[in-house]
Formats: sequence, structure tokens, C-alpha cells
Amino acid sequence: MARPIKDTPVVTGEDARRLTEAMENVQPLTKKEREEQRKAYELFKSRATFPMP
Repeated sequence: MARPIKDTPVVTGEDARRLTEAMENVQPLTKKEREEQRKAYELFKSRATFPMP
């Protein structure tokens, strides 16, 4: 039987401030960054030995 999943700890202090700031200031990816990520994804997908959609 599987072990129970523990509750996720609450983020507090400086970590919480940085997380909140990062969530409020999301910058969209440039076309170049998006293309680089797409190429990396396709490379990993081509090398995968398990079924991927």
C-alpha cells in the first residue's frame, strides 16, 4: 500500500516575499527563448524510450 502524502509546508519569511514578487512580475518569453525551449523539448522527446503524447 502507498504511503500517505505529507502536507506541503507553508512558505514564510524571505522565501514567501521572493515567491510573491516573482509571481507578480512574470516576464513573457522572447521568440528566441521559446524556440530554444521547443528545440530542447523535441530533442528529449526524440530520445525518450517511453510513450509521450
